[in-house]
Amino acid sequence: MVVWWATRTECVSALMRQTREGSLRNEDERQARRVLGQLANAWVEIQPSEILRATAEPLLAVHALRAADAFQLAAALHWCQRQTTNMEFVSFDSRLRGAGHKEGFTLLPADLH
Repeated sequence: MVVWWATRTECVSALMRQTREGSLRNEDERQARRVLGQLANAWVEIQPSEILRATAEPLLAVHALRAADAFQLAAALHWCQRQTTNMEFVSFDSRLRGAGHKEGFTLLPADLH
């Protein structure tokens, strides 16, 4: 699994928001953070760089993305050297999924609307 440098923080942010809003119980949040920690120990992170910034910024003109999402997509494109055929891209954000699809990635989960 290859992820953008800020992915862990983005996941923690989502867990904390769901906990504050009451849609995630404290014990489930703690379990999710343990699983996140295990995943983070196994994944490879794409680090911030000038090359990544140079990839992300033009994506903002092509796709309706937020800056953080442009970095997510840029990291994926950098990792696969823009050879997206048969490459899988995981996201639950509709705008990021749409941009990933337009860039040629296979989207996971496949049945997310």
